[in-house]
Amino acid sequence: MTHETTHTLLDAYPKDLGGIDEHKLAECISACFDCAQACTACADACLSEDMVAELTKCIRTDLDCADICTTTGNILSRHTGYDANITRAILQAGATACKACAEECEQHASMHEHCRICAEACRRCETACNGLLASLG
Repeated sequence: MTHETTHTLLDAYPKDLGGIDEHKLAECISACFDCAQACTACADACLSEDMVAELTKCIRTDLDCADICTTTGNILSRHTGYDANITRAILQAGATACKACAEECEQHASMHEHCRICAEACRRCETACNGLLASLG
């Protein structure tokens, strides 16, 4: 989902979003789905590397991060019956997963371009999750 589509859908929501920063929310949703795709692609690329055994932790971290980011994006896309405690918890989980995945991928970035790209997507998502989290107060 593009950032523009996310904004359009948020604008079309029939009720008030409860004072949440719509720009930060849209940015975070888009970053989560982008990160999930990057992590899935990176894990797959790692499986194609000749040194796949040395990338086991990277693959695991990629897949964990992809799952958490997909879930985070899905939860942030739901506004009916909003629960701030769940939102805070999932944003913290997303930021934690992205930080761990970025750190793991950065260790391989000089040898594997897919790891460099994934690490960048993870850092963007970590920043977006932390930014939305901070705006929730």
